[in-house]
Amino acid sequence: MKINITLDLTAALKNLRGINFKEALFRRVLLLAAISIVVILVAIFLTLAITSIPSLKSIGLKFIYGKSWNPVTDEYGALPFLIGTLLTSLLALIISIPFSLGVGIFLGEYYTKGFVSGFFKNIIELLAAIPSVIYGFWGLIVLVPIVRSWENKLGYPPYGVGILTSSIILSIMIIPYSVSLTRQVITMFPANLKEAAYSLGATRYEVIKNVIIPYTRSGIFAGILLSLGRALGETMAVTMLIGNTHDLPTNIFAPGNTMASVIANEFTEATGKYYVSALIEMGLFLFIVTTIINIIGRKIINRFTL
Repeated sequence: MKINITLDLTAALKNLRGINFKEALFRRVLLLAAISIVVILVAIFLTLAITSIPSLKSIGLKFIYGKSWNPVTDEYGALPFLIGTLLTSLLALIISIPFSLGVGIFLGEYYTKGFVSGFFKNIIELLAAIPSVIYGFWGLIVLVPIVRSWENKLGYPPYGVGILTSSIILSIMIIPYSVSLTRQVITMFPANLKEAAYSLGATRYEVIKNVIIPYTRSGIFAGILLSLGRALGETMAVTMLIGNTHDLPTNIFAPGNTMASVIANEFTEATGKYYVSALIEMGLFLFIVTTIINIIGRKIINRFTL
């Protein structure tokens, strides 16, 4: 009997040691994966920073507030492109929020299962999978004539392309990201809280407005932040529809440029030490702007969570 107990204890200890070894190995693999992400991020930043040193030395802070971009005279000012990037991204976000919130509530609260839910989920996933160049072609064929007719009616030059056109196409492109996260957090809402609200006599609209949205607002803001990050870095569709001018945009109908579209348009033909370095500095500037906006967004999410 004692021999059997001893054997059982020995086997249990071996199994426990094996489990502890596997758990320790798994934790180290996860740690390595996390560290590798940080290393890649730092490597990207250092690569951009080191390569843009010639431009940083010759232009300095004028690169941020300068309004002129002329490679012939080596004048490089990124202010028009910064304003174009922020205008298109924020306007696209404003346009997309009502649709994202509405579709997310529709799928997360009203139709969580069944044919309707599956159909709309597939459509949203398809929208996210369409290449941006297809959105650009669609915008040129369909959206540009519509915007041009608006400009004619309002008395603006009928360019068709510009800040508004690119913002509308961007809003369509970023809707799937915020819809998916909004639907997910609404679906995960605790059923007991919802039932308690209904038991107090609240209507479905009141439950959504006063219970579900306040409870899930951090997740909703996270979805909006994710879609904003997608809008800031979009290149191809914006390049095809924004007009690609180096002037400061005076209104939402005016043509402009973004930091990503300038890099896409000019980097392959860039010659000269300072020209290439200035475009790489533009990429560094976009990297920093995106990081700052994400940090601000996280602060807002944390405030709403508390």
